[in-house]
Amino acid sequence: MIDVALSDGPFDAGAALAPLDRLGAGAVASFAGIARADDGVTALVLEHYPGMTEAALVRLAGEAAARFGLSGVVIRHRIGTVPAGERIMIAAAAARHRHAALDACAFLIDRLKTGAPFWKRELLADGRTRWVEPRAGDDQAAARWD
Repeated sequence: MIDVALSDGPFDAGAALAPLDRLGAGAVASFAGIARADDGVTALVLEHYPGMTEAALVRLAGEAAARFGLSGVVIRHRIGTVPAGERIMIAAAAARHRHAALDACAFLIDRLKTGAPFWKRELLADGRTRWVEPRAGDDQAAARWD
């Protein structure tokens, strides 16, 4: 089971994860990313190219499912303006054993940071905006799965 969706508003994480619980796989691991208020950031604006972004997320979920022998994968990702303190995304995996579910979650998080086509801007308290640049640490984290 692969369930990927983009949302331009808050989403219900419990409702998104419930289908994984119902699989009866034995283990469900999840991660939630929250918009941080670092350095005066009041919100993030996530832009995407419709169709391309969804396809990339489905491909990534399928790769995780095959690699870790998962029963299910759920990815929810916000687009548009996400105020600081709100959930940006969740990535979750169901597997027969916890190590596969936890490793799959780590894989999804690392690869979402570098392989999902989102363009992010930070809105600052003083009214300025700035693009979020790729970070070497994110590339290094993603590379450990090569």
